[in-house]
Amino acid sequence: MRIVCLVALCWVSCLSDSGTTSEPDQTTVVKQIFTAVGGEDKLLRLFRTRETVNVSSDPEKKVPDRVSVYEPPKYWWTGKNERVKNEAKPDEPATFLVWAWTLGILTDPASKLEVLPDVVESNRPANGLRVSGTVTPPMDLYFDKAESRLVRIDWRSDIHRFSDWKEFDGVKYPAKCAGFKKGTGQPWYFSEIIELERLKDLPEGLKRR
Repeated sequence: MRIVCLVALCWVSCLSDSGTTSEPDQTTVVKQIFTAVGGEDKLLRLFRTRETVNVSSDPEKKVPDRVSVYEPPKYWWTGKNERVKNEAKPDEPATFLVWAWTLGILTDPASKLEVLPDVVESNRPANGLRVSGTVTPPMDLYFDKAESRLVRIDWRSDIHRFSDWKEFDGVKYPAKCAGFKKGTGQPWYFSEIIELERLKDLPEGLKRR
């Protein structure tokens, strides 16, 4: 009888284990994220944008277009002005946010990744990844669980929400972003990429430090 009971217990344990589904680890999550945007080899490393940046709480406010060249996380040019150097901001947050939404931050060997508990964003479940080691303080990125697309970044005192996905030269990217203050939930900026161009070389007249 004892042998029969032990066999039965083992069988029940096997059935229980086979029905258990574990959450994907960070490596699996990152692979899904890269696949969703077209592959790691298609990520934006050096590129130019024409965009609008509306620093206000009014999403309808009219603002002029701005042309920028980005090579995150170190460089950001508007016109001939290399803003990180010329504005004395070696830790300029905008360059790190660009590095994050283009997903380059996930490819840096020095980036330490930690899976976060799921959240609900825009009424949909989202996976979370915390990135540290290459950014201070750590940055929390959230991706739509069904589509593996970036929907939100929580960093410093702000929440950045991404939308309006488009595709160019094999890469998918969010064309719109809105920033909100943590705690109050008040919007304080709205940005939209109107045009995007991948660059092979740094445009003439621009210099790296």
